[in-house]
Amino acid sequence: MLAFVVSLALIVLLLLAEMPIAFAFGIGALVFGVWSGSDVSFLIPYAYNTTSSFALLALPLFVMAGTLMAQGGISDRLLNFVNAFVGRLKGGLGAVTVVTCALFGAISGSSSAAIAAIGQIMIPRMVKEGYPAGHATALVACSSVLALMIPPSIPMIVFAVTGGISVGAAFLSTIIPGAILMVVYVGLNFVFLRKVDTIKVEEPLPIGLAIRKIGTTGKEAFWALLMPIIILGSIYSGIATPTEAAAIALVFAVMVGFMIYRGLTLRNFPSTIARAAITTGSIVAVLFFLFVMSRAMILQDVPKEVAEALVALTEDRVVALLIINVILLLIGMIVDDVSGSVLAAIILLPVATEIGVHPIHFAAIVGTNLGLGNVSPPCAPMLYMAAGVSKLTLDKYIVPTMKLLTFGHLPMVLIVTFIPELSLTLPRLVLGIQ
Repeated sequence: MLAFVVSLALIVLLLLAEMPIAFAFGIGALVFGVWSGSDVSFLIPYAYNTTSSFALLALPLFVMAGTLMAQGGISDRLLNFVNAFVGRLKGGLGAVTVVTCALFGAISGSSSAAIAAIGQIMIPRMVKEGYPAGHATALVACSSVLALMIPPSIPMIVFAVTGGISVGAAFLSTIIPGAILMVVYVGLNFVFLRKVDTIKVEEPLPIGLAIRKIGTTGKEAFWALLMPIIILGSIYSGIATPTEAAAIALVFAVMVGFMIYRGLTLRNFPSTIARAAITTGSIVAVLFFLFVMSRAMILQDVPKEVAEALVALTEDRVVALLIINVILLLIGMIVDDVSGSVLAAIILLPVATEIGVHPIHFAAIVGTNLGLGNVSPPCAPMLYMAAGVSKLTLDKYIVPTMKLLTFGHLPMVLIVTFIPELSLTLPRLVLGIQ
């Protein structure tokens, strides 16, 4: 346990010193392995075999499919379609941003991809229409983490593979919480902007023209909206595994990008593939060292000791769940969503099952809580990524961010934690999970 604590402290210090996440975890894994006397020659082949598993192959395929669809013009079509419904209301562009981030999450499975594809379009557009720049930045950052909750979520794939649970069930566990949080953010956006007088609002269209615009934009967005239906439909109908569905999504993305939306060309295709490969490579490098460390911890019974320590600390299940959520929040503040998913599966899943939490319910807790951590200062990787788009200083967007988190995401974390039916209903209905 001492080796684990020291290694974890070393990793945190290295991350705070801005060392790349893969290297920080690599050094931490090496220190823990040597200190605990684990056979490093055994741990490395184990990590290699785990990262090359069939289930985890879905990760690079979804990353590549999402990158290709973003380059291919999907984000523009989704934005135009949602804008046709609420774009002419005061605060409508904010609602468009939230819903489109959720829809894009159903394609890319990545919050950073949502910021890159949606934030770069919507933040300048909202500012141009009179929205406070801080509110626009905060809204994109907070909405981007809906991608962690709307399947196919890359962190949920990683959590399921690491924790040995069904990927499909993990996907289903966060759909209802994600949909509720999307509605909450839309509502908060309208509430927070009701007294802002600088927002430009276009005149409402006659009902006939409005319906015609919805039809036109819906027709243009048809192929974009079809993609999540194909992915999730093939998984839950039993036609394909998540990995096979990811391969289908990739082929679909190439066809739509080249032949329908024509955003993909022979000129930009290689650079798009290169961006996807760089993203995938960085994720896999982190996972490799995390799997080395996870196996060493399992061999040394660290997860069991953590579970026993927490159970000994309190016999109250409510208090134990609150402690677990605090730990998850701290993990989300320090590392990215994928790394946080692995750490949660290694360290906290045994603790949760020990106190009687269903593994699928815990997957929903992890997916919801890590999103909160990713936009919570001081580290807040997704928040600072959105700020990089708007070029604002922290004092300009910290207040609207904390308002959205306090009244939106934090209550949702508590609701998901203490109302397990919210996350277990769909897995039980669709997959028969007990």
